[in-house]
Amino acid sequence: MTTTESHRPTDGPSDQPAPVVRTTAGAVRGRREEGLAVFRGIPFAAPPVGEARFMAPGPAHAWDGIRDAYAFGPPPPQDLGNLGGPGLLDVPEGDEWLTVNVWTPEPDPAARRPVMVWIYGGAYKLGHTGSPGYDARHIAADGDVVVVSLNYRVGMEGFASIEGAPANRGLLDQVAALEWVRDNIEAFGGDPDRVTVFGESAGAGSIASLLAMERATGLFRRAIAQSVPGTFFSGELARDIGLALAAELGLRPTVADLSTIAPRRLTSAGETLSAKMLQYIDRWGQAAPTVTPFSPVVDGEVLPTSPYQALAAGSAKDIELLVGHNRDEYRLFIAMAGRLGQITDEQATSALRLFAPGPDGEQAYRAAFPDASPGELYERVQTDWLFNMPSLHLAEAQTAGGGRAHVYELTWPAPGSGGALGACHGLDIPLLFGTFGADLGALLFAGAEPSEEAVALSSRFRSSWTAFARTGDPGWPAYDDGERLVQVLDAEPVVRAYPEEASRRLWEGHDFSALPLL
Repeated sequence: MTTTESHRPTDGPSDQPAPVVRTTAGAVRGRREEGLAVFRGIPFAAPPVGEARFMAPGPAHAWDGIRDAYAFGPPPPQDLGNLGGPGLLDVPEGDEWLTVNVWTPEPDPAARRPVMVWIYGGAYKLGHTGSPGYDARHIAADGDVVVVSLNYRVGMEGFASIEGAPANRGLLDQVAALEWVRDNIEAFGGDPDRVTVFGESAGAGSIASLLAMERATGLFRRAIAQSVPGTFFSGELARDIGLALAAELGLRPTVADLSTIAPRRLTSAGETLSAKMLQYIDRWGQAAPTVTPFSPVVDGEVLPTSPYQALAAGSAKDIELLVGHNRDEYRLFIAMAGRLGQITDEQATSALRLFAPGPDGEQAYRAAFPDASPGELYERVQTDWLFNMPSLHLAEAQTAGGGRAHVYELTWPAPGSGGALGACHGLDIPLLFGTFGADLGALLFAGAEPSEEAVALSSRFRSSWTAFARTGDPGWPAYDDGERLVQVLDAEPVVRAYPEEASRRLWEGHDFSALPLL
């Protein structure tokens, strides 16, 4: 039983008492912030350290009295250099990595508002809910919804294949957080029967996995997957990468060996291997150029099959799905490598031969895009392989399995860098959260005040996403194999047939199964 109580002292200028909510593990006190009640750093599971390290998450330790929920919990172990940006200069210490945060208009158990649970991306190797770009105040306030964000284990702790440990520990963390939502969110003003998970990049790949996992059944009703990466590892590939990760430390990939290395030192194995994964291209194939040795593993137990197989078989037919991508996804990575405008025809040919589907994929791409430059072909095939086609095929698998999916494409170009980045990967995050000056938003919006056009598009993102969380309808028709209608998000949003028809045809019938060990 959970109850809501009121206690003083007040927080900030409001004369209302600081909100206190009783959860299954104990009472927490939040803050009043801009018309919302905000709670940060609430444990949803026990710290996964000591004997619990590399294991599935266990129940949170109960506490007595009222716990202040003012600060985000510490990030899971990762390269802290990736956590920079305004607001994260003082990363909290400690081993309570598995925490949730809640933004609610009012913690009234009778309110039963829709609940939206955010799962961050970061190549399955980095990420933290305390990143200022994930400040959910605008979503909660504009949409009159309860927003939850969660930390989950990434990198070695969360996704490396380790003998004696369950696979996909990061996904198991997400399931545990969703169980916490089921058991506690009513006291925060949320409806446990109207939970929507939403996430971007690795967060969207996580959601695709959850849709295929029996352990997640019944924990959410709707799902929003933004820029789904198509990288899922076979068990054989994951074990081979696990061997290479442990070898960076002169160890075996076992719980006994890896437990001897402190969690925040263990991240070095992933960092050093990421930098030289291309050396393994003959063994790891398409996984090697992604420069992340971590992905969900189709292990047959935690993740029984690839999400595409599972959805086509009807695993998520009762869950409403909103899925989409950005037009120019891969351009961000080319720009961050300092290679915009510098791609040679030889490099384009290599990318086409590695990623394009079918035995004559390179020629098929060149024929489909006859006027494309080497840089455009290089970007197009990697955008298609890594994000766009996996996102579209997830919608198609959902409809094939008897479910419903709504599809979008973001085509509005980021104003930063003189517009050279286009509608690149990650642009949807500052637009959805309204956090234009934080994290990646600072690059994509060049630190300038957002234009009226950007503000309007940002508002449209939130209204569509929260409408979907409330009703299952984002405001445009569901996708089907006939008309293939999608919402194109631009300065003038329009509903039309899927815009990337040339790419769709090239990838028609392609099987996004788990990546093999060659």
